[in-house]
Amino acid sequence: MELFEYAKVGKPAPYFEMRTTKNLETLDEVATLEDYKGKWLILFFYPEDFTFVCPTEILALSDRYEEFLEMDADVLGVSTDSVHSHKAWLNTPLDKNGIMGTKYPLAADRTHEVAESYGVLVEEEGIALRGLFIIDPEGVLQYSVVHNLNIGRSVDETLRVLEALQAGGLCGANWEPGDELL
Repeated sequence: MELFEYAKVGKPAPYFEMRTTKNLETLDEVATLEDYKGKWLILFFYPEDFTFVCPTEILALSDRYEEFLEMDADVLGVSTDSVHSHKAWLNTPLDKNGIMGTKYPLAADRTHEVAESYGVLVEEEGIALRGLFIIDPEGVLQYSVVHNLNIGRSVDETLRVLEALQAGGLCGANWEPGDELL
């Protein structure tokens, strides 16, 4: 029996390999965990394309994408939809519930293996909960938060936690960038 690796903070992040929208024309780009070695990764899962809460999160992260890049971090969004569905959504204008202009790629977890390994798969529906994971440059999972389907995540909090992780010390409750370390 093969031992299945699950995401656990402080342990190596589960490996992934998924087709992405990095090249929106060919849809032949694949993202792997190894592609992000040497930088921080914000890996987040969302339930489905063409829904209501999902575009608010995807666009909010995209609006702040340069801040993540300045912090030596990249962003990868994941759902169980196909890259073709992602492409259609990325080509849909904002006023039609689209996410046109999103600055980072979306990945397709068609086998559901990645969502399962990160503990966010809703098996009976074949979709992912709203999970957000911060993986450090060595590939170690440093942060994990999972929300139910109807609650969006905070980009401010994601940036705050990323900066706290990068601060290299003890960050007390309500620590903010620029505050003293404990």
